[in-house]
Amino acid sequence: MIILVLGGARSGKSALAERLAGDGPSDEIVYVATSPVADADMVERVAAHRTRRPPSWATVECGPDLDLVACAAALNPSATLVVESLTAWVAGAAAFSVDVAGLCEALCARPGLSIVVSDEVGMGVHPSSEAGRRFRDGLGSANQAVAAVAGEVLLVVAGRMLRLDRA
Repeated sequence: MIILVLGGARSGKSALAERLAGDGPSDEIVYVATSPVADADMVERVAAHRTRRPPSWATVECGPDLDLVACAAALNPSATLVVESLTAWVAGAAAFSVDVAGLCEALCARPGLSIVVSDEVGMGVHPSSEAGRRFRDGLGSANQAVAAVAGEVLLVVAGRMLRLDRA
């Protein structure tokens, strides 16, 4: 089963994803972190996420140098997988181009629960730069592709969750 958790910045999507994963030994819950620690703000955010997660969870750092598709395919297939987040994965890719089809295939092949976190970028102001528009379009396409294979899509706004039906 794949669950996609969408929301804006600081909406509570990560905390929800972690609650959905539950608690268990490290061979049962794997947290895949895609965000490179680039500045002081990200250092604080990553630290907050680390302290919130149970220490029994295994963590795999999956930055721009590690292929998320290969990472998802290689991990214990029956483990619960929390991918945090598509946003950072797309942002870290050259030209914001990622192998989302490969990721969807790897996630679909897993018998274990996969929880994927991403920012919803389609509800904000139209980006003022070409790079901003390419990022929005790349992440929007990735979100749609994962949503198409997900059994459940959740939208988090102000710490509240909405289940989204298929269009």
